[in-house]
Amino acid sequence: MKTITDIFFATIDSMARWASAKSMWPLSCGLSCCAIEMMHAAASRIDLDRFGCLFRSSPKQADLMIIAGTVTKKMLPQLLTLYEQMLSPKYVIAMGSCAISGGLYAESPDIVANISDYLHIDATVRGCPPPPEKLAEEILELQSRITGHHFPI
Repeated sequence: MKTITDIFFATIDSMARWASAKSMWPLSCGLSCCAIEMMHAAASRIDLDRFGCLFRSSPKQADLMIIAGTVTKKMLPQLLTLYEQMLSPKYVIAMGSCAISGGLYAESPDIVANISDYLHIDATVRGCPPPPEKLAEEILELQSRITGHHFPI
């Protein structure tokens, strides 16, 4: 039997998850051509602002990292430093085939072929380059996973 305290704390927990999901602030890590598609998703046609996604340029204000494009081994330490400076809970979306698996450059010795070896990836947006609508869909799906309510997109 549930007590008033159980109901009260369950309600506060669900409200906190809802607030966290509906106010995701992405840190834009545009590393190559996928960054153009990420910017397009934030522009007026898709408008990620209406989903609570306000792009931040400081990792201390962001809780979602969108890795858009090719990650080089030279850039990896800076990317990991930005990830460590982000707020908790923190989420990562890998956007584009280069960010997910190295893409066309996977055979190059200077390219990180699998970013999930270094960071926990919560969602992937596949394609080369992926359409901005797919990024919006993945953000909505991530929000529904955080709140625990799965709605069809």
